[in-house]
Amino acid sequence: MTETNWSVPETEVVQRVHERLDAAGTDVLATVVDVEGNAYRRPGAKMLLDDDGPGVGSITAGCLEDELRAAATGVRERGEPETITYDLMEDEADVWGMGVGCNGVIDVLLEPLDETYRPAVEAFADGRDVAVLTVLSGGVDGFEYGDRVYYDPDDGGLVRPDGSPAEEWPHATLTSMADDLARRGRADTVTVDAGDGATLEVFVDGIAAPAELVVFGTGHDVGPVTELAAKNDFRVTVAGFRGGLDLADRFPDATRTVTTSPGSLEDDLQLDERTHAVVMTHNFVDDRLALETLLESPAPYVGLMGPRERFEEMLDAFADEGRVFAEDALESLYTPIGLDLGGGSPYQIAHSIVAEVLAVENDRTPRHLREREGHIHDRVDAAADVGAGPTPE
Repeated sequence: MTETNWSVPETEVVQRVHERLDAAGTDVLATVVDVEGNAYRRPGAKMLLDDDGPGVGSITAGCLEDELRAAATGVRERGEPETITYDLMEDEADVWGMGVGCNGVIDVLLEPLDETYRPAVEAFADGRDVAVLTVLSGGVDGFEYGDRVYYDPDDGGLVRPDGSPAEEWPHATLTSMADDLARRGRADTVTVDAGDGATLEVFVDGIAAPAELVVFGTGHDVGPVTELAAKNDFRVTVAGFRGGLDLADRFPDATRTVTTSPGSLEDDLQLDERTHAVVMTHNFVDDRLALETLLESPAPYVGLMGPRERFEEMLDAFADEGRVFAEDALESLYTPIGLDLGGGSPYQIAHSIVAEVLAVENDRTPRHLREREGHIHDRVDAAADVGAGPTPE
């Protein structure tokens, strides 16, 4: 595996899975389904091991990828899924001859990639949240290891890959968990009551549609912001207010480009609670008009390039027109834009902007990780998070 294939955004991994469903051969999808202790990635992390290439994606910092490729060969030959446990606790690290010492135990589901996964990638491509529910334990009447259903938050209920209702699955327990995890883009393995005293272990993999970042502007400083945002799993739209530029050619990392006007934003763009906006046209009038529309939208982040004094001038101009913003209307506004990282080059500025957007998207207050108590990554307990109480052991 090349370094480029290993470090691709999660959105690219899912896109690659979509493409490989229509390819010849048998690929293997590796998914982290459980972690005990500390690990590089959390449940839901994926790696596609295609049978005619180096694969794409990562589930560790590189310490298990060779092991996974070897294991995938057996899964590919048998045509059956397998869950493998890798113990990387500090005392056991030398078992792999690498001394990795991740202090974690990682369970990885390896499965032949087939049509049962198509609903997940199609929902993702359509910008819809979805939860993939996979049975990890066998021996329960009516359920087999690897059986799979889906949950669509817009429809509710569990359906099989062919779209038919999965009536035999324990809806009451699983749908609330699946709804929560799908919207959050998180994953967890849960144990649920399957009836007649039997329990079922199910991996609930929430795959949330990526948030959108709309960058207003066409200057050279837009390029680094677009590039870094795309690498951080945002769907990036570049919106220009002037014609005559080939925006797609100028910003190849953008998911799409739009030529619009400050007065037509609501007609040309969908501004919702998953939309983040960066305003950097460097034109006072354009920025001010765009800002007015954005502050009236549900967008949780509106970043405005420029010094604080420039925004104060905008407020004065609004006031002259009889437009005054209430304090709560400005809660989504971040200006001057970005985190205080101390850099001043185009990429350093872009890093500070994208880092701020990530913090807002993930509901985090930026600080040094050495100051954070407990785990770096939040742990997910799907049953507790939805108020379902403890699951059977």
